[in-house]
Amino acid sequence: MGSCCSHSHASFDGMSADYKRRLWIVIALNAGMFFVEMTAGQVARSQALQADALDFLGDALTYGLSLAVIGASVTWRTNAALAKGVSLSLMGLFVLGMTVYRVVVIGVPEAEVMGVVGVMALAANLASVLLLMRYKDGDANVRSVWLCSRNDAIGNVAVMMAAGAVWATGTGWPDLVVAAAMAALFLSSSWQIVTQALSEKRAEAAAAAE
Repeated sequence: MGSCCSHSHASFDGMSADYKRRLWIVIALNAGMFFVEMTAGQVARSQALQADALDFLGDALTYGLSLAVIGASVTWRTNAALAKGVSLSLMGLFVLGMTVYRVVVIGVPEAEVMGVVGVMALAANLASVLLLMRYKDGDANVRSVWLCSRNDAIGNVAVMMAAGAVWATGTGWPDLVVAAAMAALFLSSSWQIVTQALSEKRAEAAAAAE
């Protein structure tokens, strides 16, 4: 889904006080919006909102893990990236399954709540994107942070579009379509993260063998 940047052996590894400060701010934003969106998603019966809330939670955990392994060996950093890639895949599959269940069993979500919370989440996501923009390129650990941040911004725009479509059609299918698209975005990002992490592992093994 996003553009893949070229990576060299000198990719940025997160060793920057400014980068760490920005990550702490983004962690706080994402953790706060997880609780807001999950609560609103339950009230509005919106799987798109709850899917986006899970993305916020995944990002907060991702950023925390990224902070923990900054400065560690390539092995630790690539293992952390692999763990995040797998977790994104599992999250995508979970969101897709729960979306089908909720739309078929529970019914039409409340578009008004989706729209209001979507605006709040979009503001938080845009702030995160701006904070991390200058650090979007780097090793698999740093790259995974950027991809998750980008996913949030895309996801919230999609939730707002779903809210408008739910209101216009009076059905829950737009909510289903958006949540499914977000699940696909999780899986796409997971693939990018895992692919880069494995590439860095191979490069490390080759360097050690020389």
